[in-house]
Amino acid sequence: MAREIIHTSKAPEAIGTYSQAVKVGDVVYMSGQIPLVPETMMIVEGDFATQVRRVFDNLTAVAEAAGGSLQDIVKLNIFLTDLAHFGTVNEIMADYFQQPYPARAAIGVASLPKDVPVEMDAVMHLGA
Repeated sequence: MAREIIHTSKAPEAIGTYSQAVKVGDVVYMSGQIPLVPETMMIVEGDFATQVRRVFDNLTAVAEAAGGSLQDIVKLNIFLTDLAHFGTVNEIMADYFQQPYPARAAIGVASLPKDVPVEMDAVMHLGA
């Protein structure tokens, strides 16, 4: 199957040697998103909850550019520099997803690009 590179100006430009997402057949592999504002490429101002919402908004933009939505995500990985924020992520995720929820991992890490506290990547399935 051919690979299709997914790109949208509604999500941050890649800050390294990667694509926003790659589609192979009806599966989309979404690169990690951090709380960058696409128009400025600066970290969104605000508290942790504001940053989590920005990450979900960025994932939404990439999902839509690939022809899907967050509801098509089958696997979500959440990277946190402080697992004490796990509850906040759960609360905000409920605003973006409905059941059935995707499979998910929450992983504590020492640091993330640009010293942000959260990054998320996902796998999306566009089939029925």
